[in-house]
Amino acid sequence: MADYDYDVLVIGAGPGGYVAAIRAAQLGLKTACAEGRETLGGTCLNVGCIPSKALLHASEYFEAAKEGGSMAKMGIKVTPELDLPTMQGQRIDAVKGLTGGIEFLFKKNKIDWLKGYAQFKDAHSVEVAGKTVTAKNIVIATGSSVTPLPGVEIDNAGGVVVDSTGALELASVPKKMVVIGGGVIGLELGSVWRRLGAEVTVVEFLDQLLPGMDGEVRREAGKIFKKQGMALKLGTKVTGVSVEGKTAKVTVEPAAGGDAEVIEADVVLVSIGRRPNTEGLGLDKIGLELNQRGQIETDHDFATKVDGVWAIGDVIPGPMLAHKAEDEGIAVAENIAGMTGIVNHDVIPGVVYTQPEFAGVGLTEEAAKERGGVKVGKFPMLANSRAKTNHEPDGFVKVIADAETDRVLGVWCIASVAGTMIAQAAQAMEFGATSEDIAYTCHAHPTHSEAIKEAAMAVTGKPIHI
Repeated sequence: MADYDYDVLVIGAGPGGYVAAIRAAQLGLKTACAEGRETLGGTCLNVGCIPSKALLHASEYFEAAKEGGSMAKMGIKVTPELDLPTMQGQRIDAVKGLTGGIEFLFKKNKIDWLKGYAQFKDAHSVEVAGKTVTAKNIVIATGSSVTPLPGVEIDNAGGVVVDSTGALELASVPKKMVVIGGGVIGLELGSVWRRLGAEVTVVEFLDQLLPGMDGEVRREAGKIFKKQGMALKLGTKVTGVSVEGKTAKVTVEPAAGGDAEVIEADVVLVSIGRRPNTEGLGLDKIGLELNQRGQIETDHDFATKVDGVWAIGDVIPGPMLAHKAEDEGIAVAENIAGMTGIVNHDVIPGVVYTQPEFAGVGLTEEAAKERGGVKVGKFPMLANSRAKTNHEPDGFVKVIADAETDRVLGVWCIASVAGTMIAQAAQAMEFGATSEDIAYTCHAHPTHSEAIKEAAMAVTGKPIHI
């Protein structure tokens, strides 16, 4: 039997990679993780999920304190002063603490951090920083990066045309900001700078925001963001971006064709999606091809067609979400160890961390109807007592159930804490719950989550508070 340096070598230390490494080490496998970034945690912890939430949370406080904000409505009168360097500082501190925490976990679990980017030499060996390392099992967990907009050059250092990383690190609040792309990242970062004083225009090629979410949620999102002061140009395509000094000119026209117009902005955020990081891995050396979307195909156990090579996270099909990658990281480590690692890809929640939050799990109403008959229950947050006391009237909960079996097929929430609420729905669906199961589960009062109970009761036409 061949001797290897490691039982498991994970390429990439993002949410999928570092979790896979930790789980593999917990299972007694000699483990290493190759990561070329200066800190562990990947895009999510360094320039994605975590720092954006730090700014979202801080900007919510600022907006609440402004004249006419929610604090004033509750009898607290203050005049806020923006200290952007301190706001950015607490973002940096959050990232530092969490990335440092992963480094501690690596040491605790005796995982070797190979500092550098790995490239395959063959199916059981890679080169990292000029050194060849061998492993019986190699897990590709290299994540994703920003999808470029053809003809538009990103210059984060210049601070005019930026991607999501640059939009996190702006040194001043732009007067006018154009966000290209009405998806999760664009709306989250656009909402940060709108709260802090920027005039924000969102340009989206499709006719509604938030592609992939339930249609009714998407329509309501448009109404909410308009009410908050965002200008929305839906069904609109960008045909060019030019920069003169510190001003950008964005040329747009209707997606269906029509007259062009030019929008001027201090900052343009390009946020049209993400693509798998597979370049430079040397996949051709092990005979591993990509599918039409540039992804690595795997079987149910996350094994590729090359024996001993596995893949998880954003480089394989499925939603590009940190928690999906984490679950796959645990599953692939357990599969390598001879256990049964499973991820239910039908029950992966998604959240937009704006205010209010948008969250969903399972099928949209449109997708559910394509599969057969459904029953739908809705409950407005306006009628929820906790939302009322918190001055949070926007949003609703929708429960979609199979017309015959009553099994819950999907749940969609718009609420200030929708991201937390959706966990209940995901767990219920994981256990095969019916809408009746949720309706007859006692919920604490007064809580936002009562809206999920009421929406479940509405599936059979018996909500109490509407």
